[in-house]
Amino acid sequence: MDRGDLPPERFRLFLAVRRGVPLGLAAILMGLALLEPVRHGWGRGWLILAAMACLGEVWPTFKRGRAYLAARGPIMKWDAGWVYLLRPIFRWLGHEEDWILSFCAWNNHRVRESFEARKARKALILLPHCIQMARCKADVLTELSSCYECGLCPVGDYLPLQLTLGWQSRITNRSHKAYREAREYRPDLIVAVSCLDRLLKGLVKLPEVPCYVIPLELPHRMCVDTTFSVPHLMAAMGTLVEPRETAAETPEKVLPFHREGIA
Repeated sequence: MDRGDLPPERFRLFLAVRRGVPLGLAAILMGLALLEPVRHGWGRGWLILAAMACLGEVWPTFKRGRAYLAARGPIMKWDAGWVYLLRPIFRWLGHEEDWILSFCAWNNHRVRESFEARKARKALILLPHCIQMARCKADVLTELSSCYECGLCPVGDYLPLQLTLGWQSRITNRSHKAYREAREYRPDLIVAVSCLDRLLKGLVKLPEVPCYVIPLELPHRMCVDTTFSVPHLMAAMGTLVEPRETAAETPEKVLPFHREGIA
């Protein structure tokens, strides 16, 4: 994947449910209203009102660009409500991961559209500590530049990119620290890498900040020695964020993040 060449977002599952259920219900209610006898006009009125409410439920899914960013907070909370509400059903069907991935893809699609015309000027990258090899002794949580760059985990692949491209980033071992740092930094955009549950939680906890998410790969089916696509991260930054000056021009790019226990 080349820089600036983001992969397609597979959001059809979430969008089909998010729009299909209210639109289908609105169609049923309007049909019932047409069949309602005239002498029961009050009943017809309530059916039409309920159908209009269903249409109003769908309307936020059509917001784009700056209009979407302005209303992102309540939109994200409402969309996440759909995810949590239907999550048990998709778990029972054996497609829980597909359901959450589809929601994340829908989020990414809308964020990409919002930054097409004007790229973000102040971006923050959030990375989980589990991308570091468990047996590695480098204290990357305190000082990212302490990485040995041995090439055995994604930290060594990412460090040169941060130093040469001037990216602001945090490697954290607790979600609440990541949220606190993000609020203090006040970015225009967050690019977050994490497991699906943490990505979903982060989109709910920081709905007001546009966030492009990249799921972790879990070769051991747990948060140990995880990995992610560094080219995907490069493509996201190249597509959504204005290029910054190099680290040689602005030397303080690696900020300390003090460790407060383990995940």
